Amino acid sequence: MLLLLVVIYLAFISLGLPDAILGAAWPTMGTSIQAPLEFAGVLSFLMSLGTVISSLLTAHLLNRFGIGKVVAFSVLLTASALLGFSLSHQIVALALLSIPLGIGAGAVDSALNNFVALNYRAKHMNYLHSFWGVGATAGPLIMANYLMLDNGWRQGYETIALLQFGLVFILFISLPLWKSALSKNTSNEAESPIFISNKQALKKTGVSLQLALFFCYCALELGTGLWAASYLTIERGIQAQDAAFWTAMFYLGITLGRFLCGVIADKLNEESMIRFGILSILVGALALILPLPALVSQLGLALIGLGCAPIFPNTLHLTPKRFGKAASQAVIGLSIATAYVGITIVPPLMGTLFTHLSFAYFPVLLLLLGLGMLFTSEKLKGINQSAEMTKALGET
Repeated sequence: MLLLLVVIYLAFISLGLPDAILGAAWPTMGTSIQAPLEFAGVLSFLMSLGTVISSLLTAHLLNRFGIGKVVAFSVLLTASALLGFSLSHQIVALALLSIPLGIGAGAVDSALNNFVALNYRAKHMNYLHSFWGVGATAGPLIMANYLMLDNGWRQGYETIALLQFGLVFILFISLPLWKSALSKNTSNEAESPIFISNKQALKKTGVSLQLALFFCYCALELGTGLWAASYLTIERGIQAQDAAFWTAMFYLGITLGRFLCGVIADKLNEESMIRFGILSILVGALALILPLPALVSQLGLALIGLGCAPIFPNTLHLTPKRFGKAASQAVIGLSIATAYVGITIVPPLMGTLFTHLSFAYFPVLLLLLGLGMLFTSEKLKGINQSAEMTKALGET
């Protein structure tokens, strides 16, 4: 399954590539197409809407078409949407293309996270999400390079779309690897049922807390990626290309942090890594709030990225352990859907708030979301510890 793991890593690079480029490109892109500043939040809303829909339907799609085809066609959908972005001259076209971009991302995210949670160790889940960070870091860096050119954001989107199409080719020729892995798993395990409904999953103790955690986390992550460059430009007086660079550093913090989590995963359990990550986010948010030099704010942004690193992958990897293998695909689908509900609601509200009040509220909202993650994570940990203790007493 090593070769398949490499393919999965490549698929997560493709998932990360488009995630951060809108925020990095928007200060220039919005001016080019004469769109208001807050319209970036509308595009984010539509992408998230597509992701929520596909995440909730992933279990059914996998049962009907198989994971290999679902992933390959989903990446093809995102590649086509990105190419459409590069050719668009009106905000209506961008809005329409945002929906299939989100649909493709949601299916890849939900399907691959559950597959890795069920079949690989925690370190592989962290490495998986670090490869998402490779894509998310590369995207703004590619875009920042093209932003120095006239109308260069179009070439940035075109380049990223072509990279996606290359990954689509790899995914299609690797379809036999998925069939081989699934047949091997079927012969090794005799579990039933292989899938429960979303409604059944919602009844499990602790699922609502996990959904709240993902709501806060993805609202913070995408809100930071989408608005950090604008915050640094407007509140700190930093040039657009430098602000795009520090947005990339935010994603680089996520990437390096997840590689580090993969290295230490065999020595430090998932729950401890999650706690350290949330505390780092809180410190980074305070660095943005306090009236400190601009460099401290920029480094605080990178620290927030570093803190984000362990939360998403390790919470997902704990899902089969916490809720059972039969429920894991439904719970992960619900988690990702709820995460993108947070993305759908919070970043557009941020745009409206910052436009009508002040971008000074940006780090305050990050701090509040971080505190929400800390509360839900610790509460979820307590519930699971009680369940494990009850189970152990029952066995004795």
